[in-house]
Amino acid sequence: MAENGTGSVSFIGLGTMGREMVRNLLKAGHAVTVFDIVEEAVAALAAEGAIAATSLAEAVADADLAITMLPDTPQVEDVIYGEGGLLASPPRGRLVVDMSTIAPAAVRRMHADLKAKSIDFIDAPVSGGPIGAKNATLTIMAGGEAPAFARAEPFFRGMGPTITHVGAPGAGQAVKLCNQLTCGINIQAVCEAIALGRASGVDLEQMRSVLLGGSAASWMLDKLGPAMIAGDAGAGFRIDLMLKDLRLVQEQAQALSVPLPGTALVTSQYIEARAHGEGSNGNQALFRVYDRMTNRA
Repeated sequence: MAENGTGSVSFIGLGTMGREMVRNLLKAGHAVTVFDIVEEAVAALAAEGAIAATSLAEAVADADLAITMLPDTPQVEDVIYGEGGLLASPPRGRLVVDMSTIAPAAVRRMHADLKAKSIDFIDAPVSGGPIGAKNATLTIMAGGEAPAFARAEPFFRGMGPTITHVGAPGAGQAVKLCNQLTCGINIQAVCEAIALGRASGVDLEQMRSVLLGGSAASWMLDKLGPAMIAGDAGAGFRIDLMLKDLRLVQEQAQALSVPLPGTALVTSQYIEARAHGEGSNGNQALFRVYDRMTNRA
């Protein structure tokens, strides 16, 4: 890493979140090499100043660290353990950071296997969604050993201001799962408030403004409430991805014998939304479940 705090990053996974995170790493002055199975995504970021790689091994060869931002546990495992993966061909700096949302148990296994090869691993999932990724306002919760976190932290600063080392390997993912269950139940509460307010004949925009001024205020009401009121189910953080996260929440809870009845209820509503073709729509499309239940669909 240079004296000015910049360095060389390999970034793997250029979806809705990843591409914005790469842009902000570039703005922060880092050299970023990008790789994805979608060649168009690589080409688009290369046109903005990133270095295109045609293979995983090429992407990480000269990097201080490799960052993965992928849909689910199997994709991260493939990048770690697959042919030409990071276990066999680590970045030059021998530091791997996964910023996806995946299973804590898988993180602990990957950490141990990488550590056996003298490769450091940090799990650093994020909160803030596509808006936070675009605006570099992500909240980053990191698990892993303190020296490895200290090496990764300068790179995190380009992606968000709230960066916390929350504990041992897997702790970042555990905190992220708690975040996701809170978000899911909060979205459900906003949907129910809007459904009841609408049925009561009140001005929904005015109601939202009042709620934001009191103890019912929340990020979901602020950011997603307008889309719900407008009937806009457009893309954001997708229903399918939220369902994946809630599945991970349920798996973790079952493994630890922790009952989560509220999470179980909102998960069933997300399943209903996906069954009605909402999977690729944004989180706020949960409001359509209430449209259907109140005969407004």
